[in-house]
Amino acid sequence: MNLIQAITLGIAQGLTEFLPISSSAHLRIVPAIMGWEDPGAAFTAIVQIGTLAAVLIYFAKDIVSISGAVISGVLKGRPLETDESRTGWMIAAGTIPIVVFGLAFKDQIETVLRSLYWVSAALILLALVLVVAEKHTANRARDGRRGKAIKEITWTDAIIIGLAQALALIPGSSRSGVTITAGLFRNLDRETSARFSFLLSLPSVFAAGAYQLYKTWDVITATNDNMIAIAVATVFAFISGYLSIAFLLSYLKRHSTGVFIAYRLILGVSLIVMIAAGKLSPV
Repeated sequence: MNLIQAITLGIAQGLTEFLPISSSAHLRIVPAIMGWEDPGAAFTAIVQIGTLAAVLIYFAKDIVSISGAVISGVLKGRPLETDESRTGWMIAAGTIPIVVFGLAFKDQIETVLRSLYWVSAALILLALVLVVAEKHTANRARDGRRGKAIKEITWTDAIIIGLAQALALIPGSSRSGVTITAGLFRNLDRETSARFSFLLSLPSVFAAGAYQLYKTWDVITATNDNMIAIAVATVFAFISGYLSIAFLLSYLKRHSTGVFIAYRLILGVSLIVMIAAGKLSPV
Protein backbone atom coordinates (compact mmCIF):
# COMPACT_ATOMS: atom_id res chain seq x y z
CA MET A 1 0.00 0.00 0.00
CA ASN A 2 1.46 3.36 -1.04
CA LEU A 3 0.92 6.65 0.80
CA ILE A 4 -1.85 7.84 -1.53
CA GLN A 5 -3.79 4.66 -0.86
CA ALA A 6 -3.13 4.91 2.89
CA ILE A 7 -4.33 8.53 3.04
CA THR A 8 -7.41 7.77 0.91
CA LEU A 9 -8.43 4.77 3.00
CA GLY A 10 -7.68 6.59 6.25
CA ILE A 11 -9.96 9.48 5.27
CA ALA A 12 -12.63 7.03 4.08
CA GLN A 13 -12.45 5.20 7.42
CA GLY A 14 -12.71 8.37 9.50
CA LEU A 15 -15.53 9.97 7.53
CA THR A 16 -17.67 6.85 7.34
CA GLU A 17 -17.02 5.28 10.77
CA PHE A 18 -19.48 7.59 12.51
CA LEU A 19 -21.87 8.41 9.69
CA PRO A 20 -24.48 5.63 9.32
CA ILE A 21 -23.12 4.53 5.93
CA SER A 22 -20.57 1.84 6.98
CA SER A 23 -16.83 2.36 7.13
CA SER A 24 -16.09 -1.34 6.53
CA ALA A 25 -18.16 -1.18 3.34
CA HIS A 26 -16.23 1.83 2.06
CA LEU A 27 -12.89 0.23 2.92
CA ARG A 28 -14.05 -2.68 0.77
CA ILE A 29 -15.65 -0.60 -2.02
CA VAL A 30 -13.04 2.13 -2.53
CA PRO A 31 -10.17 -0.29 -3.24
CA ALA A 32 -12.44 -2.37 -5.52
CA ILE A 33 -13.39 0.68 -7.59
CA MET A 34 -9.81 1.99 -7.70
CA GLY A 35 -8.43 -1.41 -8.67
CA TRP A 36 -6.43 -1.78 -5.45
CA GLU A 37 -6.13 -4.91 -3.37
CA ASP A 38 -8.65 -5.39 -0.55
CA PRO A 39 -6.78 -4.16 2.57
CA GLY A 40 -8.58 -6.83 4.62
CA ALA A 41 -10.50 -6.95 7.88
CA ALA A 42 -7.29 -6.66 9.92
CA PHE A 43 -6.39 -3.31 8.30
CA THR A 44 -9.91 -2.05 9.01
CA ALA A 45 -9.70 -3.00 12.68
CA ILE A 46 -6.25 -1.45 13.17
CA VAL A 47 -7.08 1.84 11.43
CA GLN A 48 -10.19 2.07 13.62
CA ILE A 49 -7.77 2.90 16.44
CA GLY A 50 -7.54 6.34 14.82
CA THR A 51 -11.30 6.80 15.05
CA LEU A 52 -11.18 5.40 18.60
CA ALA A 53 -8.78 8.22 19.49
CA ALA A 54 -11.21 10.69 17.93
CA VAL A 55 -14.02 9.45 20.21
CA LEU A 56 -11.75 9.51 23.27
CA ILE A 57 -10.77 13.13 22.67
CA TYR A 58 -14.19 14.39 21.54
CA PHE A 59 -15.98 12.78 24.50
CA ALA A 60 -13.10 13.13 26.99
CA LYS A 61 -15.28 14.93 29.54
CA ASP A 62 -18.03 12.28 29.37
CA ILE A 63 -15.54 9.42 29.48
CA VAL A 64 -13.72 10.81 32.53
CA SER A 65 -17.04 11.40 34.28
CA ILE A 66 -18.39 7.91 33.50
CA SER A 67 -15.10 6.14 34.33
CA GLY A 68 -14.75 8.06 37.60
CA ALA A 69 -18.32 7.25 38.59
CA VAL A 70 -17.83 3.53 37.85
CA ILE A 71 -14.62 3.34 39.90
CA SER A 72 -16.13 5.38 42.74
CA GLY A 73 -19.25 3.22 42.79
CA VAL A 74 -17.22 0.00 42.95
CA LEU A 75 -15.06 1.33 45.79
CA LYS A 76 -18.15 2.38 47.73
CA GLY A 77 -19.89 -0.92 47.10
CA ARG A 78 -22.71 0.91 45.27
CA PRO A 79 -21.84 0.39 41.56
CA LEU A 80 -25.16 1.69 40.21
CA GLU A 81 -25.52 4.68 42.49
CA THR A 82 -25.33 7.47 39.86
CA ASP A 83 -26.54 8.01 36.28
CA GLU A 84 -22.92 8.11 35.09
CA SER A 85 -21.99 4.80 36.74
CA ARG A 86 -25.13 3.15 35.36
CA THR A 87 -24.20 4.37 31.88
CA GLY A 88 -20.73 2.88 32.26
CA TRP A 89 -22.04 -0.54 33.22
CA MET A 90 -24.65 -0.38 30.44
CA ILE A 91 -21.88 0.26 27.92
CA ALA A 92 -20.05 -2.79 29.30
CA ALA A 93 -23.19 -4.93 29.06
CA GLY A 94 -23.96 -3.64 25.56
CA THR A 95 -20.48 -4.64 24.40
CA ILE A 96 -20.88 -8.33 25.27
CA PRO A 97 -22.93 -9.34 22.17
CA ILE A 98 -20.41 -8.03 19.61
CA VAL A 99 -17.55 -9.75 21.45
CA VAL A 100 -19.42 -13.09 21.52
CA PHE A 101 -20.52 -12.94 17.87
CA GLY A 102 -17.17 -11.52 16.75
CA LEU A 103 -15.31 -14.51 18.19
CA ALA A 104 -17.92 -17.04 17.04
CA PHE A 105 -17.95 -15.85 13.42
CA LYS A 106 -14.38 -14.56 13.14
CA ASP A 107 -13.48 -16.59 10.04
CA GLN A 108 -16.65 -15.65 8.15
CA ILE A 109 -16.21 -11.96 8.99
CA GLU A 110 -12.70 -11.97 7.52
CA THR A 111 -13.64 -13.93 4.38
CA VAL A 112 -17.16 -14.69 3.14
CA LEU A 113 -18.86 -11.61 4.57
CA ARG A 114 -16.44 -9.31 2.71
CA SER A 115 -18.14 -10.25 -0.57
CA LEU A 116 -19.65 -7.20 -2.27
CA TYR A 117 -22.92 -9.14 -2.47
CA TRP A 118 -23.08 -9.09 1.33
CA VAL A 119 -21.98 -5.44 1.44
CA SER A 120 -24.64 -4.27 -1.03
CA ALA A 121 -27.38 -6.31 0.69
CA ALA A 122 -26.46 -4.88 4.10
CA LEU A 123 -26.40 -1.32 2.74
CA ILE A 124 -29.88 -1.66 1.26
CA LEU A 125 -31.54 -3.67 4.03
CA LEU A 126 -30.39 -1.39 6.85
CA ALA A 127 -31.51 1.64 4.86
CA LEU A 128 -35.02 0.17 4.72
CA VAL A 129 -34.97 -0.61 8.46
CA LEU A 130 -33.78 2.94 9.14
CA VAL A 131 -36.76 4.25 7.13
CA VAL A 132 -39.08 2.39 9.53
CA ALA A 133 -37.14 3.73 12.54
CA GLU A 134 -37.46 7.30 11.27
CA LYS A 135 -41.20 6.81 10.76
CA HIS A 136 -41.43 5.55 14.35
CA THR A 137 -39.54 8.63 15.55
CA ALA A 138 -41.78 10.95 13.53
CA ASN A 139 -44.91 9.33 15.01
CA ARG A 140 -43.53 9.75 18.53
CA ALA A 141 -42.81 13.43 17.90
CA ARG A 142 -46.26 13.94 16.41
CA ASP A 143 -47.79 12.45 19.55
CA GLY A 144 -45.88 15.01 21.61
CA ARG A 145 -43.57 12.49 23.27
CA ARG A 146 -39.95 13.60 23.56
CA GLY A 147 -37.04 11.24 23.06
CA LYS A 148 -35.01 9.78 25.93
CA ALA A 149 -31.82 11.46 27.13
CA ILE A 150 -28.66 9.50 28.01
CA LYS A 151 -29.56 9.31 31.72
CA GLU A 152 -32.97 7.82 30.84
CA ILE A 153 -31.58 4.84 28.92
CA THR A 154 -32.68 1.57 30.51
CA TRP A 155 -30.91 -1.78 30.75
CA THR A 156 -33.27 -3.15 28.12
CA ASP A 157 -32.33 -0.27 25.81
CA ALA A 158 -28.61 -0.91 26.32
CA ILE A 159 -28.88 -4.67 25.68
CA ILE A 160 -31.00 -4.24 22.54
CA ILE A 161 -28.66 -1.56 21.15
CA GLY A 162 -25.72 -3.84 22.03
CA LEU A 163 -27.32 -6.73 20.14
CA ALA A 164 -27.83 -4.42 17.18
CA GLN A 165 -24.16 -3.42 17.34
CA ALA A 166 -23.22 -7.06 16.68
CA LEU A 167 -24.75 -6.67 13.20
CA ALA A 168 -21.94 -4.21 12.46
CA LEU A 169 -19.69 -7.26 12.06
CA ILE A 170 -21.25 -7.58 8.59
CA PRO A 171 -19.51 -5.09 6.26
CA GLY A 172 -22.08 -2.65 4.91
CA SER A 173 -24.32 -2.63 7.97
CA SER A 174 -22.51 0.23 9.82
CA ARG A 175 -21.82 0.26 13.55
CA SER A 176 -23.30 3.72 14.00
CA GLY A 177 -26.11 2.89 11.60
CA VAL A 178 -27.38 -0.20 13.42
CA THR A 179 -26.97 1.31 16.90
CA ILE A 180 -28.61 4.63 15.98
CA THR A 181 -31.45 2.69 14.34
CA ALA A 182 -31.93 0.56 17.46
CA GLY A 183 -31.82 3.71 19.59
CA LEU A 184 -34.59 5.32 17.54
CA PHE A 185 -36.75 2.22 17.93
CA ARG A 186 -36.13 2.43 21.70
CA ASN A 187 -37.36 6.06 21.69
CA LEU A 188 -34.00 7.78 22.14
CA ASP A 189 -33.79 11.09 20.32
CA ARG A 190 -31.44 11.19 17.32
CA GLU A 191 -28.59 13.03 19.04
CA THR A 192 -28.75 10.76 22.11
CA SER A 193 -28.79 7.68 19.85
CA ALA A 194 -25.63 8.90 18.12
CA ARG A 195 -23.91 9.89 21.37
CA PHE A 196 -24.62 6.53 23.04
CA SER A 197 -23.58 4.77 19.82
CA PHE A 198 -20.17 6.47 19.88
CA LEU A 199 -19.59 5.71 23.58
CA LEU A 200 -20.71 2.10 23.09
CA SER A 201 -18.16 1.67 20.29
CA LEU A 202 -15.16 2.35 22.55
CA PRO A 203 -14.59 -1.10 24.16
CA SER A 204 -15.21 -3.17 21.03
CA VAL A 205 -13.19 -0.97 18.67
CA PHE A 206 -10.28 -0.92 21.13
CA ALA A 207 -10.42 -4.70 21.59
CA ALA A 208 -10.63 -5.43 17.85
CA GLY A 209 -7.84 -3.00 17.01
CA ALA A 210 -5.53 -4.28 19.75
CA TYR A 211 -6.18 -7.91 18.78
CA GLN A 212 -5.49 -7.34 15.08
CA LEU A 213 -2.44 -5.22 15.89
CA TYR A 214 -1.05 -8.09 17.97
CA LYS A 215 -2.06 -10.74 15.43
CA THR A 216 -0.54 -8.98 12.40
CA TRP A 217 2.42 -7.29 14.11
CA ASP A 218 4.97 -9.37 12.19
CA VAL A 219 3.42 -8.33 8.85
CA ILE A 220 3.10 -4.67 9.83
CA THR A 221 6.69 -4.44 10.99
CA ALA A 222 8.09 -6.49 8.10
CA THR A 223 9.01 -3.30 6.22
CA ASN A 224 9.16 0.41 6.96
CA ASP A 225 6.65 0.99 4.15
CA ASN A 226 4.08 -1.18 5.93
CA MET A 227 4.51 0.67 9.23
CA ILE A 228 4.36 4.08 7.57
CA ALA A 229 1.23 3.18 5.58
CA ILE A 230 -0.63 1.94 8.69
CA ALA A 231 0.48 4.97 10.72
CA VAL A 232 -0.52 7.45 8.00
CA ALA A 233 -3.93 5.81 7.48
CA THR A 234 -4.57 5.83 11.24
CA VAL A 235 -3.67 9.53 11.60
CA PHE A 236 -5.94 10.54 8.73
CA ALA A 237 -8.71 8.33 10.15
CA PHE A 238 -8.37 10.23 13.45
CA ILE A 239 -8.58 13.69 11.83
CA SER A 240 -11.51 12.90 9.54
CA GLY A 241 -13.22 10.89 12.29
CA TYR A 242 -13.11 13.79 14.75
CA LEU A 243 -14.65 16.12 12.17
CA SER A 244 -17.26 13.48 11.33
CA ILE A 245 -18.40 13.19 14.98
CA ALA A 246 -18.80 16.95 15.30
CA PHE A 247 -20.75 17.14 12.05
CA LEU A 248 -23.14 14.27 12.79
CA LEU A 249 -24.07 15.37 16.32
CA SER A 250 -24.78 18.88 15.05
CA TYR A 251 -26.66 17.61 11.99
CA LEU A 252 -28.96 15.25 13.91
CA LYS A 253 -30.12 18.05 16.20
CA ARG A 254 -32.06 19.50 13.28
CA HIS A 255 -32.35 16.78 10.64
CA SER A 256 -33.39 13.17 10.19
CA THR A 257 -31.14 10.45 8.77
CA GLY A 258 -32.91 10.72 5.40
CA VAL A 259 -29.82 11.79 3.44
CA PHE A 260 -27.90 8.76 4.74
CA ILE A 261 -30.78 6.44 3.87
CA ALA A 262 -30.76 7.75 0.29
CA TYR A 263 -26.98 7.40 0.05
CA ARG A 264 -27.07 3.79 1.29
CA LEU A 265 -29.78 2.84 -1.20
CA ILE A 266 -27.98 4.49 -4.13
CA LEU A 267 -24.63 2.94 -3.21
CA GLY A 268 -26.09 -0.53 -2.61
CA VAL A 269 -28.00 -0.57 -5.91
CA SER A 270 -24.99 0.86 -7.78
CA LEU A 271 -22.80 -1.96 -6.46
CA ILE A 272 -25.27 -4.59 -7.69
CA VAL A 273 -25.42 -2.92 -11.11
CA MET A 274 -21.62 -2.70 -11.40
CA ILE A 275 -21.22 -6.35 -10.35
CA ALA A 276 -23.89 -7.45 -12.86
CA ALA A 277 -22.17 -5.42 -15.60
CA GLY A 278 -18.83 -7.02 -14.79
CA LYS A 279 -17.29 -3.72 -13.68
CA LEU A 280 -16.58 -5.02 -10.18
CA SER A 281 -15.62 -8.43 -8.87
CA PRO A 282 -17.76 -9.36 -5.85
CA VAL A 283 -14.93 -11.27 -4.12
